[in-house]
Amino acid sequence: MLSNLLFNKYSSIIPSSLIALTAIICYCLSDYSASFDYHKSAIFSGEVWRLFTGHVFHTNNYHLLLNLAGLAMLTLLHRQFYTPRTFCLLVLFCMTFISIALLMLSDLEHYVGLSGVLHSLFVWGALKDIANNEKTGFFLFMGIWLKVIYEQIKGPSPEIAELINASVAIDAHLYGAIAGTLYFVLVKILMKYQK
Repeated sequence: MLSNLLFNKYSSIIPSSLIALTAIICYCLSDYSASFDYHKSAIFSGEVWRLFTGHVFHTNNYHLLLNLAGLAMLTLLHRQFYTPRTFCLLVLFCMTFISIALLMLSDLEHYVGLSGVLHSLFVWGALKDIANNEKTGFFLFMGIWLKVIYEQIKGPSPEIAELINASVAIDAHLYGAIAGTLYFVLVKILMKYQK
């Protein structure tokens, strides 16, 4: 009974912990990242696994730590809305959407990191807050969209780019925010038609 209680209380943390562990393992195997990073030309050549694996590799330890901190914060902030199934479906949908949008709509040739997915989780969680009459949800939703729009107008932060030793993939942030919004809307529509 105690194990069931603990599992129910912490079940939202399990999938994000698995993603974090995967990212850490991938970082330790960074010598092999050339075969797993998101590379547009390689994906068009048939290496479709890169649509997913590119999200869990990182450029350096700062990049990894920033993304893991964001993942932990977002998981804790909206843990009440997550079940393992919900979290996994959301992340897989968003990884797929972001990667396909980058392929079709962006000039970005190379991408690694969880930042696009983190933007998805942020937007989806804010919308769940709004749907559950949490007053902070609207401010979170507006805040993340203002950040994304600002990045699209002004460009990426040079300080962050220097820290992570890579260009900040602002298109991944944009497509991540769109993916989180779209997933929320699609699930709402599906739930409406299942009633």
